[in-house]
Amino acid sequence: MRKGVGTSVLSEWMGAVLAIVMAVGILGFGSGATAQAGGDTVLPAAEATKLLPASVYFKGQSATTQLRNSGGIKFADGFYTLAVMVDTSGYSSDVQQKYQAYFITEIPIKIEGHELAAGIYGAGFVSGDKFVVMDVGAHDLFTVDSHTDAELKRPMPLKVMAANGGFRFYEGRKFVTLAR
Repeated sequence: MRKGVGTSVLSEWMGAVLAIVMAVGILGFGSGATAQAGGDTVLPAAEATKLLPASVYFKGQSATTQLRNSGGIKFADGFYTLAVMVDTSGYSSDVQQKYQAYFITEIPIKIEGHELAAGIYGAGFVSGDKFVVMDVGAHDLFTVDSHTDAELKRPMPLKVMAANGGFRFYEGRKFVTLAR
């Protein structure tokens, strides 16, 4: 294979993924995380940023992450699910409409009851109260219904919260439920 721009971006992306995997094995977390029954822990942005890269690969481009808008879950057995908002200004409008966050999960999880294998994904809340998950080539994998939390006191661009034995992944007041 001829080495060019595409392989350079892919090499950078693979390096970022390797860095995340290594960080997961090395880093511990401070008191900023919120524990839930069963030992699962919500990671606020200050903790999640220690694991997330400054830029990510998605649909043939490298995009800058908004590390201040990140969060995640550290499960009791040491596995992680992480999310970070992404600057999508370089993408076409059809991709921008659905791609808002980069989603990394080391273990299979359920989003609104729909199975998601361990991996790296693009995700976003779209019109019609829906949440879409895409592979790194921007191919839709599935779409589920999202919900609105009118009672949420301080909506943020991205937030993960413990709720009813599982978790909620928020973008503003919109959310989907996550479970293992």
